[in-house]
Amino acid sequence: MTLATDKTIEPRWRQRTIRSLLKWYKQENRDLPWRKTRDPYAVWLSEIMLQQTQVRSAIPYYERFLRALPTIDELARADLAVVLKLWEGLGYYARARNLHSAARQIVRENRGKFPNDLQTVSDLPGIGPYTAAAILSIAFDQDQAVVDGNVERVLSRLLCIDVPPRSREGRKVFRQLAENLLARGKAGIYNQALMELGALVCRPRNPICSSCPLQSLCRAALAGQQQEYPKKLPRRPRPHRLVAVGVVWQGDRLLIARRPNHAMLGGLWEFPGGKVEPGEEIEQAVVREVREEVGIDCAVEEKIGTIEHGYTHFSITLHAFHCRYLNGEARALGCSEWRWIQLEQLSEFAFPGANKKLFALLSAPPNWTQTAPPGF
Repeated sequence: MTLATDKTIEPRWRQRTIRSLLKWYKQENRDLPWRKTRDPYAVWLSEIMLQQTQVRSAIPYYERFLRALPTIDELARADLAVVLKLWEGLGYYARARNLHSAARQIVRENRGKFPNDLQTVSDLPGIGPYTAAAILSIAFDQDQAVVDGNVERVLSRLLCIDVPPRSREGRKVFRQLAENLLARGKAGIYNQALMELGALVCRPRNPICSSCPLQSLCRAALAGQQQEYPKKLPRRPRPHRLVAVGVVWQGDRLLIARRPNHAMLGGLWEFPGGKVEPGEEIEQAVVREVREEVGIDCAVEEKIGTIEHGYTHFSITLHAFHCRYLNGEARALGCSEWRWIQLEQLSEFAFPGANKKLFALLSAPPNWTQTAPPGF
């Protein structure tokens, strides 16, 4: 097969590559909990968690999640707040919302049984081409090729592919390569072996070529060009946002609001706040955001602290303030729900990472006294 990159895969080279890789994986694969089952639900859960999370961080979440919600039916019946609390700390919370939504769809349309055809699986919320292929190959022994960052890196070095994997042409090239190299009849094991090699040996920086079973077959290694692959697209600067939040107190209780499910970090609780507008003072932004989000007036009293936090596509500087409730009836205007709670109750709710960094700065309520707000 000749690619747009003019690289030809010879059948003999392909056979040696597959054989060497599978032999290595049989001896070197890590003992991971999701590799001890072929339950599609468990495989699905692991693949969703591993999309944006390192293996060692995902393991305790995976085990705790399955203890709490061991079947698709139980996940579907669970309240979203329970699911988000189990997910708290993993980040990228859309994964949890989509997991919950997909479970309900499976129960509704397939009586709780995970589907085994590519189109139906791909139509589930939160499941893209990679995840669908991984689940179907690992849980159902289907000949589906996976393409993720680890696979792209291994293939780009093996064949010195000069096209960036994340480019439009690169996506086609690496999909074609993965299909051509797939060990048919052993796709589940092969896919895991290829990803394992990328994770443990063919690393982004300082690959351990001396331990690689494919070293003698790798064009980049033979040319001493491992660090030149995969090719990258020019990196765009990451935007930065200035955010202001208010920890609004009424007596010894503080106000929290739940983000709309469709929003970023949807379904999580937070201290009311938002982006500071151009030309706006930070304290003014707090008062405005609280009013827009929950419909009450507050007065900024003292600063709590400043938090730096990064997301995938942007970073924030978050300024937090103690605020005094003044008047108004709390309403769900820019949020889906609100509550007045005791400080010690914060741990009962799922919060995003930036807000959770504030918890250590909130040791006790301010010494203020107020009349309970309307609707309290």
